Amino acid sequence: MKTVSRREFVATAAAVGAGAMLRVPAFALENQSAGASSAAASKGVNHEAVVPLASPFPLKDVKLLPGAFSAAADVNRKYLKTLPSDRLLHTFRLTAGLPSSAEPLGDWEKPDCELRGHFAGGHYLSACALAFASSGDEDLKRNGDLMVTELAKCQAQHKNGYLSAFPQELFDRLRDGVNVWAPFYTVHKIMAGHLDMYTLGGNEQALDTLEKMARWVRSWSDPLSEPQMQRVLLVEYGGMGEVLANLYRVTGKREYLDLAQRFNKKGFFDPLAAHRDELKGPHVNTHVPQVIAAARLYELTGDKRYWNIADYFWDEVTSERSFCTGGTSNFELWRSDPGVLSTQLSSETSEDCCAYNLMKLTRHLFAWSPRAQYMDYYERALFNHRMGTIDPETGTTVYYLTLGNGYSKIYAKPFDSFWCCNGTGAEEFAKLADSIYFHDANSIFVNLYIPSEVNWPEQGVRITQQTSFPEEQGTTLIVSAARTVDIDLKLRIPYWAKSGSVKVNGRPVPAFSDPSSYLVLRGPWENGDRIDLSLPMHLHAAPMPDKENLQAAMYGPLVLATRFEEEPREKWYRHFASEEKQEPSPTLQFKGRVDDPASWLEPATGKLTFRAASQNQSVALVPLSSVVHERFSVYHDIQESKS
Repeated sequence: MKTVSRREFVATAAAVGAGAMLRVPAFALENQSAGASSAAASKGVNHEAVVPLASPFPLKDVKLLPGAFSAAADVNRKYLKTLPSDRLLHTFRLTAGLPSSAEPLGDWEKPDCELRGHFAGGHYLSACALAFASSGDEDLKRNGDLMVTELAKCQAQHKNGYLSAFPQELFDRLRDGVNVWAPFYTVHKIMAGHLDMYTLGGNEQALDTLEKMARWVRSWSDPLSEPQMQRVLLVEYGGMGEVLANLYRVTGKREYLDLAQRFNKKGFFDPLAAHRDELKGPHVNTHVPQVIAAARLYELTGDKRYWNIADYFWDEVTSERSFCTGGTSNFELWRSDPGVLSTQLSSETSEDCCAYNLMKLTRHLFAWSPRAQYMDYYERALFNHRMGTIDPETGTTVYYLTLGNGYSKIYAKPFDSFWCCNGTGAEEFAKLADSIYFHDANSIFVNLYIPSEVNWPEQGVRITQQTSFPEEQGTTLIVSAARTVDIDLKLRIPYWAKSGSVKVNGRPVPAFSDPSSYLVLRGPWENGDRIDLSLPMHLHAAPMPDKENLQAAMYGPLVLATRFEEEPREKWYRHFASEEKQEPSPTLQFKGRVDDPASWLEPATGKLTFRAASQNQSVALVPLSSVVHERFSVYHDIQESKS
């Protein structure tokens, strides 16, 4: 990390005209290690054992400005508003013995689906709360409040704190070892939705409902021995540990922390704590939320074993089991040994929920140790996997961001899908601003280059980021402050940046920072100060770890995809499993240098568009996130050529 100190001096009137004064900053270099940031006192922290070194700004203090990210957030909110509350509540009411004549929702929310209620009473509430916190959308706040009120009526009918859209008989089957889909997975979503409505939406009734649900969970699990509970945990249970830990955080009731730790799956945690990768075989998204729970338990207890689990897992999955997009899984599983990914490309790589949850985990690790490598991964996953999964017309999302050759993206039907990934998608696109900026006691970390504005009322400063990145290769930061503000601005220099430069108020800074680090600009700052950061982008390769010549081409942070013909409209929105399967295409071959995509690619007409140079194929490569309804390929076979 490079640190640039800032001193001021003034030029005389002779330099700029009679009577004028000009402030010109001068700079000198200092060294600062990545771990030397001041600890940030988290606002309102009670019951936290670990003080973070960096904290995210509240969503209400970060605003997206016009651009691709704000457009995605807008279409997501528009979609959420099309979902009628009576249809969302239908199966909850029927299960509680209350009348409902609403038209049922389809697929994973239909009345005979064992996962029903996960979106309608869970993800939807979280998305409403997040959208309200992010954008101040009062309509979605009212929708969420109405759902909380009506779900409380359903809970009252059960008379024991239970709340779900399916009957308690599914939990009897779970206890008895009879086949059942994932009842705790759904209950977790409902609990998390209520927690978000309380913490982000200020709905006190949501907390009351949530505590009643938690007490029901305790009454159900208390009679089980530890071996019985470990058998229960073989069935997917989502983030039960995380939501119960967070409930302890807001209430201070130790019973919830103890209950959270009953959801520790020993057979999964023990190898991770010993730094053993025994991940081949398990269902991926069953387990990532368990590691998020471990991260949260570390923060609340200070137990370094939980830190060890989360830290090792993140490093192993992102380095050995993730594709160029930051996504992971094939057919929802880890099916290979560490570092063996060339055999794992199909129509079902990689599941969206996994990227969503890995990004959540990344935020925890960055808070403990604000290193650029974490936000390098976050940028990769956000710009490629997440932004590549939303349909700009309907606001629905895909289940898999396929990385096999010649497939297309299959989006959810607005009222007849409700897959798990549609739920996490609705949440993701309601909180796109959550990691652009973090802060410690005296610094702002500028992690992502997205048009946005962050307000730090405690320091009396607002930073506006003006950019069209990645179309624009850099960004501009404008300081707004009523008085001089003595803080540091820490600008992430991405892993892909071979070079770059920065200017303050038009004057070049005679320093820069290495790739995958932070460039620190020291204050004081005054109203109107301007920082211009240039980050020239270049082509580079993202090879398979076990097969170097099978690789994706990247431009800066962007994964490039070979774009083929558009699919017929009737194939845009359908179920990935029950309808016509897509046929793969052969792997495209190109001649060039394996270590340099610029040897076989050249710029073409159009923003961020490339074409194969001196090749048999005449194809165009574009950012994966810009492919909507076309077939595409990401990984190509590069045949070594010395010419």
